[in-house]
Amino acid sequence: MPRRVIFNRGNREEINTMLTVNTSQFGNRDCEGTSRRDFLRVGSLGLGAMSLPDLLASKAYATRAKADHVRDKAVVMLYLSGGASHIETFNPNMEAPSPYNSMTGEVKTSLSGVTFGGTFPSLAKWAHKMAIVRSFTHPIGGHEQAHVHVLSGGTDPKGQAMEGRSIGSLYARIRGANHPKTGFPSYALLTHPEKDGQYRKELGRVVKGSWPGDLGSSYAPFIRQDEVSGNGKNTNKSSSPGKGSVAADMQLNLSRERLENRKALLSSIDSLRREADASGALAATDEYEQRALELILGSASETFDLTKENPKVLEAYDTSDMKIGHKIFRKSTLGHQMLLARRMVESGAGFVTVHSAGWDMHADGNNPGMVKGMNMLGWTVDKAISAFLQDLEDRGLSDKVLLVLTGDFGRTPTINKKGGRDHWAKLGTLAFAGGGLPMGQVIGKADRRNGEPDDNPISPNMMMGTILHTLFDFGKLRIAQGIPTEIVKRVEDAHPIPELAV
Repeated sequence: MPRRVIFNRGNREEINTMLTVNTSQFGNRDCEGTSRRDFLRVGSLGLGAMSLPDLLASKAYATRAKADHVRDKAVVMLYLSGGASHIETFNPNMEAPSPYNSMTGEVKTSLSGVTFGGTFPSLAKWAHKMAIVRSFTHPIGGHEQAHVHVLSGGTDPKGQAMEGRSIGSLYARIRGANHPKTGFPSYALLTHPEKDGQYRKELGRVVKGSWPGDLGSSYAPFIRQDEVSGNGKNTNKSSSPGKGSVAADMQLNLSRERLENRKALLSSIDSLRREADASGALAATDEYEQRALELILGSASETFDLTKENPKVLEAYDTSDMKIGHKIFRKSTLGHQMLLARRMVESGAGFVTVHSAGWDMHADGNNPGMVKGMNMLGWTVDKAISAFLQDLEDRGLSDKVLLVLTGDFGRTPTINKKGGRDHWAKLGTLAFAGGGLPMGQVIGKADRRNGEPDDNPISPNMMMGTILHTLFDFGKLRIAQGIPTEIVKRVEDAHPIPELAV
């Protein structure tokens, strides 16, 4: 069954998708007995609800000019929402007394003198190809605000989504909303429908934090999802990101002959219109119409078809034997989400956020404690990221793709009475791998209590600077055409982490 996907644009809220074209039969029904009837609108002839050519043409200066300020690089951000403990992930601090050290112990890594939390034995073997930040800090201690603050690279200081915009949206504005050759969306968010109530909250928050701000919804992420909803109720209505969006399960049920006939009719009608267009401006839309059809009928559907992967690669990524949740559980899909991220990058995506929920380990009624939570989510990340890094290396993509691991904040250095850690923004999880940056190092240092930076504090804005300097050639960006001065200045003001500057 095709995955459900939603894409919101402007004031027209439309259900959009990387469609699967069914050219054999009509009237296929999903498991709920609902007929899947969603259509494509190309050019001036409406076949249904989606205007992909308009999407591809939107802000497409990058396709008309030489965009040599855009490097052949991509970012995959694994976002651990809920607040992943910096102690149980990358700074176990076992030389300190309890409770200032890891409740899951530690494992030695391939980087001399460096240890990771006890649920990361496979990832520990990659430490020499990672950069671990142990002084990542910001001032926001509430989930919803911290999501916005971190995902915006600090451009929204209070996390209210009233100013600034997400890092991915800023990237899409500079690069163009779609890849100039493949038409694939530049910015994407990979999620999964969550069963547990707390996980659903985190899902809504990461969508809100991925907003485009004043750049406009053309630069919002393409959201690969089944459901984004605060209450989990499927209303079959779309809405703005962060306010509960539910996407339809789409399949274009047209015979190949009927599709070709409609294309021919469209071409005839548009040709007549263009003959009457003395300026010739309408002729420019041909490129986007063709690209829209190629995207839907070709590369896009193949990107999301994991059956085309080598079975051994699928198995390496597979985390489905691990169940995640607190009150209601589901099989973990994190591994295959990371595989999809790699496939999307190969198809032309430049910034992909992968969402992993459930890291809010208070040991209260809605969340597990640290040991139970890390023994669940820690192992899924360990397998998924290790497979991802190996896959990139095998495919020669390690220097092209920058992996970023972070979340909304960290956890308290003390343990509460029930065995959990509470919200703590003074130190959080941040790590990098690949992208052609200097790896094999630990950046910054926490104090003995693992509660505050002891030196070299790293902010979300510096994280954003590192990401953007990886993706763009700043010397060429300053003279690039079609990019507002304010956008260029915002990018230049985000200074990279000095130890990762190239």
